[in-house]
Amino acid sequence: MRRMVLLIVAHGSRDPRHAATVTTLRDQLAALRPDLRVEVGFLDFCAPSVPRVLERLSAEGVRDVVALPLLLTRAFHAKADIPAVLREAASRLPWLRLRRAAVLGPSPLLTAALERRLYEAGLRPGDRHRTGVVLASAGSTDPEASAVIADIAREWRHTGWCAVRPAFASASLPRTEDAVRSLRAEGVRHIAVAPYVLAPGRLPDRIAAGAREAGADILADVLGPAPEVVSLLLRRYEEAARAATLTPTVGLPAWRECPRHRLLVPRWKRTLRT
Repeated sequence: MRRMVLLIVAHGSRDPRHAATVTTLRDQLAALRPDLRVEVGFLDFCAPSVPRVLERLSAEGVRDVVALPLLLTRAFHAKADIPAVLREAASRLPWLRLRRAAVLGPSPLLTAALERRLYEAGLRPGDRHRTGVVLASAGSTDPEASAVIADIAREWRHTGWCAVRPAFASASLPRTEDAVRSLRAEGVRHIAVAPYVLAPGRLPDRIAAGAREAGADILADVLGPAPEVVSLLLRRYEEAARAATLTPTVGLPAWRECPRHRLLVPRWKRTLRT
């Protein structure tokens, strides 16, 4: 595992705050695991791109890379964009073994990070039972991703909150402001908005604007480099690295995607199982 390089795959944004947040995450993870080399690549808007980082690593003699999607749900980017980018890179860099880690969410660590941000924004622990929370995500056209947000809200509700409602900045309904107003109409007097997003940008700004417009009492910050997020990044890396050691392979390189572990492995290698 120590010979592997962790490549954090971020979406990218025209908003410079996005790249700055991703860089901080990388730096904090590297500080937590100084023996692990951590790189960052972006799908769009920002540099360096994922293919450029992989080319550089291959030229340096790196042979094992875990690509970790900096995503909270398995939506389009996790299902299509990132696998396509990695397959294309693998076809050009056949001696570079690429393994794809799972997306970050859902995870209890993310719920803990949400609560950390709420308390940092001024919520008091004693307010929990009388507070309704709007769990505001960026939104996706993928119904699986939307269902995951609804499931998180449902489970989080059972930890002592008055209510927890999902909301979306795009693609799906309700919007943040509508969820706040709905809770208010139901008699909830103390309402907090918890953005379920990793970095600042256009959609998080839309969440914040909706919270202010509807008069939410508490508006938390984005998850960003919360300690729980950094710990989760390390956990996803270790899961992928450990899975790679369970299925050693021999043979010549020709790459395919292994559905069991979501890894990129040689197409016609013989798998040795213990």
